[in-house]
Amino acid sequence: MDKAFLGSLLVMLLVHTSTPLIDALGQTTDKGLSAGQTNAIVSELWNLHRQKIQFKRQTEMDARRLKLGELEMPFWHQIYGEKPENGRSLYISLHGGGGVPKEVNDQQWERHKRLYQLKEGIYLVPRAPTNTWNLWHQPHIDKFFGRLIENLIILEDVDPNRVYVMGYSAGGDGVYQIGPRMADRWAAVAMMAGHPNDSKPDSLRNTAFTLHMGALDSAYNRNQVAKKWKELLSQLQANDPGGYKHLVQIHEDKGHWMEGEDQVAIPWMTENTRRPYPEKIVWLQDDVTHNRFYWLVVKGESVQGRSRIVATRNGQRINIEFSTVPTVVIRLNDKMLDLDLPVEIQFRGRSLFQGQVKRAKAVIEKTIAERGDYTGIFSAEVMVDIPPTD
Repeated sequence: MDKAFLGSLLVMLLVHTSTPLIDALGQTTDKGLSAGQTNAIVSELWNLHRQKIQFKRQTEMDARRLKLGELEMPFWHQIYGEKPENGRSLYISLHGGGGVPKEVNDQQWERHKRLYQLKEGIYLVPRAPTNTWNLWHQPHIDKFFGRLIENLIILEDVDPNRVYVMGYSAGGDGVYQIGPRMADRWAAVAMMAGHPNDSKPDSLRNTAFTLHMGALDSAYNRNQVAKKWKELLSQLQANDPGGYKHLVQIHEDKGHWMEGEDQVAIPWMTENTRRPYPEKIVWLQDDVTHNRFYWLVVKGESVQGRSRIVATRNGQRINIEFSTVPTVVIRLNDKMLDLDLPVEIQFRGRSLFQGQVKRAKAVIEKTIAERGDYTGIFSAEVMVDIPPTD
């Protein structure tokens, strides 16, 4: 089909599915959308988003090369097994290398393509956009992976609740960092033979994490730091038994190369599926910040490196247990609670909001555009100011 025609069709669809769609469904601004209207709009707007991605991004996927600004991220992938009913699993696997010449990182990328195999899913090995020591945890990595996941959800029918990330050596360094800071995108995370630098595991509350390290891998104190992370994860789980599922294995008599023993991480990861609306969220921002984490959003001055928010939901009640930022946005949909009934938002038992929250097309549009993840679509939101505490 001619691309110019497709472009015209896309414009017509955009016009057709704007405000007149809401009017036709009978929305009034004072009442908001009904559940039925919301479902119809979600379906319409998601189909429109799918068509846009198919039209705009098939070429970059065929070329196996993403470009954001001046940076490019080539990638290779292989498909294993039959596609499950809910879509394929996706395993993003990060090569080692780091602050070495381009030719060495290229070699590491080629070797990594053969490092692991799957029973089912897409095994995808990206080539780092740079050759720096921190090649997998610079700020642009989050943007590349967000775009890659969005593309694969639509163009390869990936199940957004079965997306995994893993990495070896410098790739493991990256996993230590992007595992927690993008924890709401992953079903599970596997770190092999890396170093965490300044990262912390707190945000992994709802994301299964497995760590594999050779007992003799003493460079940069990697083996001792791995043992420390085992203690940290165990303590977090002891304090919060509903979260922090983890498996840490220190492989005896192995150095930096674990001779394939780390492959046990894959079946362990496969047991886990992401829950997009967890009942409890612990969000500790990294120095690379995000404005959205599960059903929490921060804006403006509330986007702060190293900030922390802890929130829970139970029935119609949301409770913000802790926050170091002044304003928090709560995203809601009818899978989380009943939006036809009043909702209460509290901070440490003090009511910040009580009443019915209106479903709105603008929130649906916004959340589709942010992620391109059909399981992460919300229809309502409430902004609350956090009272100062002693």
